[in-house]
Amino acid sequence: MVTRSALIYLSRQEGLKDFAARFRPFKKLTTRFVAGENIDEAIAAIRELNADGCSASFDHLNESVANPSEAETEVKEYLRILTRIDDTGINSNVSIKLTQFGLELDSELAYKNARAVVVDAARRGNFVRVDMEASNVTEKTIDIFKRLRAEFDLNDVGIVLQSYLRRTCDDAQQLLKLPARIRICKGAYNEPPEVAFPDKRDTDDNYVRVMQLLLSSGVYHGIATHDPKMIEATINFAQRQGIGKEAFEFQMLYGVRRDLQRQLARDGYNMRVYVPYGKHWYPYFMRRLAERPANIWFVLKNLLKG
Repeated sequence: MVTRSALIYLSRQEGLKDFAARFRPFKKLTTRFVAGENIDEAIAAIRELNADGCSASFDHLNESVANPSEAETEVKEYLRILTRIDDTGINSNVSIKLTQFGLELDSELAYKNARAVVVDAARRGNFVRVDMEASNVTEKTIDIFKRLRAEFDLNDVGIVLQSYLRRTCDDAQQLLKLPARIRICKGAYNEPPEVAFPDKRDTDDNYVRVMQLLLSSGVYHGIATHDPKMIEATINFAQRQGIGKEAFEFQMLYGVRRDLQRQLARDGYNMRVYVPYGKHWYPYFMRRLAERPANIWFVLKNLLKG
């Protein structure tokens, strides 16, 4: 089994990108899960998703920026994305990570940068999802989101929560009081047991608990999962409670269980796909594997499933 430390080391070796991409299996794997290096390739991917009845969310790859100038470049890229969404007429919103806007440099800088994107999205009638990252920035992320939500409408900006974190159910209850549009996912970072449930069963139980809380709130939320058991639990709960298909959406990652994405869309459910793109695909891809090396097998299994 490839060790986490080895994958982290490889993720820092940007010079290995071109070398690794020469190998057909590796390139096939990355291009399956990353839409491309530029915005035009991402738009083409989203057009295909829209044709299948799925909406999308742009995700420009670049986390943990090194300086304010790099963070400013990210803001400009997202403003360009929002312009291109309008110009092309594709069905997509945007997803941002606060570390790419400078969160690890200065929280106020990250807030101002995120706010600039939300201002433009709100003006265009679009929506910004603030992604959740590792647990060391969970509190800061929620604090910045609350500031944004205090300034903008419910349908302008939303947030992500992760069911493997022990704090998530409490966070969901507090955020729903605002109220807030929430995306619930399981989470994939490598966290200590005092912060996150080490047992998958506990993570799943918490996911169902939070999902039921969200769907019962009357707010439009995102149920993000590739797990058929979680999807079945969501559908069954919604049917029992008389919650319509239009009241929430399922969300999945680009390239993962495309067959299931299409099936849910055909069944009349709102289906949104997160579409990552950018030149930083190599460190992104390797870090995703490093966060939990078991993801390697998850990726390989889903490559075979279609």
